[in-house]
Amino acid sequence: MRLLLDTHVWLWLLTQPGRIRSDLMPRLESNDTELYLSIASAWEIAIKYALGKLPLPDSPVRYVPTRLEATGVRQLPIGLEHTLMVAELPTHHRDPFDRLLVSQARIENMPLVTADPIFDQYDIEVVAAEQSRG
Repeated sequence: MRLLLDTHVWLWLLTQPGRIRSDLMPRLESNDTELYLSIASAWEIAIKYALGKLPLPDSPVRYVPTRLEATGVRQLPIGLEHTLMVAELPTHHRDPFDRLLVSQARIENMPLVTADPIFDQYDIEVVAAEQSRG
């Protein structure tokens, strides 16, 4: 199974795994599951770091690639079709990173692992990541 991780879920896996539903962790850690992080998430991390909104122990230039490699999480490139699909999405909200994740989840037919309830409004499969959303 392939799963697309929302930015915050990937960061939680690295720093606060206890925030993730305990019944979901075996699925995320399974050798049968391929975890993906969108390049849009890497871009979001870089922007938030540069703005001082996301403290990291190292620059995103080093932090993101080394943590992806260490955890075996794969990169999901952004394709032309992903960007153009955004125009077809309903405007439940305007966050460009989230809208691109919705587009990628739809086109790649991947469930999105997130704690953000806004994604429930879109026509994608959502896997609730946080204990309270369970």
